[in-house]
Amino acid sequence: MQTINRRLSLLLVLSAVAAILLVTVFVNLTVSNKFNEYMIDIQNKRYERIVSYFEEAYKREGKWSADTGVELMHEANMGNYCLTLLDSSNQAVWGMDPADLITQIHIGEMSGHDSGVYTTKTFEIRVDGTIVGFVDIGQYSSVLLSEEDLTFKSSINKSIIISGFLTLMVIVSLSLYFSRQFSTPIREVAKMSVSLSQGNFDTVSNVKSNIKELEDLRKSVNILAGKLKYQDTLRKTLVSDITHEIRTPLNVLQNNLEAMMDEVVPVSKEGLHYLNEEVIRFGKLINDLNLLKEFELESVKLIYETIHLDRLLTDLSNDYFKAADYKNITFEYEIAADEQYKIIGDKDKIKQVLINLLSNAIKFTDTNGKVGIKLYKDKHHIVVEVIDTGIGIKEEDLPFIFERLYRGDKSRNQIEGNGIGLTIVKNILELHNAMIEVESMEGIGTKVKVYFNTTN
Repeated sequence: MQTINRRLSLLLVLSAVAAILLVTVFVNLTVSNKFNEYMIDIQNKRYERIVSYFEEAYKREGKWSADTGVELMHEANMGNYCLTLLDSSNQAVWGMDPADLITQIHIGEMSGHDSGVYTTKTFEIRVDGTIVGFVDIGQYSSVLLSEEDLTFKSSINKSIIISGFLTLMVIVSLSLYFSRQFSTPIREVAKMSVSLSQGNFDTVSNVKSNIKELEDLRKSVNILAGKLKYQDTLRKTLVSDITHEIRTPLNVLQNNLEAMMDEVVPVSKEGLHYLNEEVIRFGKLINDLNLLKEFELESVKLIYETIHLDRLLTDLSNDYFKAADYKNITFEYEIAADEQYKIIGDKDKIKQVLINLLSNAIKFTDTNGKVGIKLYKDKHHIVVEVIDTGIGIKEEDLPFIFERLYRGDKSRNQIEGNGIGLTIVKNILELHNAMIEVESMEGIGTKVKVYFNTTN
């Protein structure tokens, strides 16, 4: 199995080689054809010039003689062709011997399929429209190349080959470079995904790419790794917290019952009442876990009706004034006037949300502190604010406060609770398409905002 770097490099190189070979062949064929056409054109012009020369010579002399046009022999020898002058009766006036050409031409380097074959062409010589003779022009091959022509053609072919080779080297280098640009981040992400599948959630990819899609992929996998690590931590914490929450009341019950059975502690009404409270606490935890399971399985049934939030909050506030007064906490309640605060939802579930938020505010606020409720409208929502001057939440704990059994720092753990309330709150609000935001600073206080959609 090949790596993506090797496969991509091989693909690019093979594509480049194929392209260069095709271009080289086509360029070579084009140049050769154009060069041959050029040579044929020169040859035809030479034929016309020779015929014209003999026509002028006949006009001057009025007849053919053994000396007519013999001065062309030298030029013919230099151009590697033979001339034979014939009169109007096809009788030779004078001619050259083709055998003399063999020693001075490069038959093996001639172009054309009939290279090395001696051919002749006969042209009529006309004067005043009358045929007065013929001239045979013979040569080896249809287009005879001189030494200079062969050198020129060879240099063109060499230039094409060298250019193709240099181009191939450049393309191979670029292919290797760009394939590495693609393959390196993909390879890192692949290694990271394998590592994640093996349960190593601390893996992070630091190989950045200037290709948007690959960089988005790297960031997404890093985010996935972070979330998997977070979920793994939550899973371990959840098991530990559930074990702790269940073990505590059971240990209390077991120890006290054993003490009573061993008559170490007398059976009394107060003792039984204490054990009953632990049973109730244990039962409440089981009920909360069961309720949370129903929410997460979306099996909870909601009874929708029109809810007047201002009336609901007013009734709840009257109950919590007493709880706040017991801890010497100032309790403030503020509703923006001349507004309708109607929403559609399950009244009991929304009441459970508000009770949980108000209970937490009073529970985590020390004596002489302050708790406030605000109800108002913004552009698109009905907003409920619960504000306290309590112990606050650490910044690092804020992202996890809605997770199951999350209790935060030790100071919050010392206060009674099982860490399920806010998880249930968020699930109820999600079922009502509502949102919740929490702002908090340790030692200063907490502000919780709930956004409900308004009814038309």
